Amino acid sequence: MELAKNEKDYIRIYEEKGYKSNFRVQNEKLINGDTKNEFSPEEIHIVAEHRYEGMSNPSDMSILYVIETNKEEKGTFLMAYGPNAETEVADFFNKVPESNISNSKNINN
Repeated sequence: MELAKNEKDYIRIYEEKGYKSNFRVQNEKLINGDTKNEFSPEEIHIVAEHRYEGMSNPSDMSILYVIETNKEEKGTFLMAYGPNAETEVADFFNKVPESNISNSKNINN
């Protein structure tokens, strides 16, 4: 059962569960906008992900990553993928070790 209609709904639900940090990718690091802590791909765990296609244009694709870091910071990262993906961001998430990716915290499970 889908609990949420779009990315903003999911982000709000995860924020209520403590995933409040906003992250950005810069210089091959994931950076917490609040704490300014920087993380390599090996220092994060993706505990859920949700993929979306644009309602009006199916090539507008995005993925919401739900992230926990090795410093117990929790948050989300919304990334465009497909033809509109930012190369640096996509490269960073492609380097996250397979063992650090699960769907254990997915709200749809």
